[in-house]
Amino acid sequence: MGVAARAMANERARYLRRNRTSAERRLWRELRQLKQIGCKFRQQVPIDHFIVDFACLSHRLIVEVDGGTHSTDEEVARDARRERYLKDQGFRILRVWNVDVRENMEGVMDTIVGALDTPTPDPSPQGGGGTQRRSRRELQ
Repeated sequence: MGVAARAMANERARYLRRNRTSAERRLWRELRQLKQIGCKFRQQVPIDHFIVDFACLSHRLIVEVDGGTHSTDEEVARDARRERYLKDQGFRILRVWNVDVRENMEGVMDTIVGALDTPTPDPSPQGGGGTQRRSRRELQ
């Protein structure tokens, strides 16, 4: 990605951070607590020519929060192409629905923590993707 494209992606990511959905704001508050177990998430992260909702780069895990716009045939096809590209880059992608963030945050977080406990296919030299099972309750 060229310098101009990277600058545009960073500017778009800043815009998206300032204009998050209520579900994204709520999930972000919860994801920040995962720092306590060594999992640092970032929000609205440019990865090549895509911007993902949340990413824990050390574990190569992306979390996408989807609403109603992700149910049209066009969006489903676009999401599939995007996921294929990101998976080819070594990322795992979790998709959660806005309604689940609002009504089942504990289940959403248990799923995310479970994914973090699954080793990455190609761990980084700095470590990442531990195998010890942790519970979200450990954070409280």
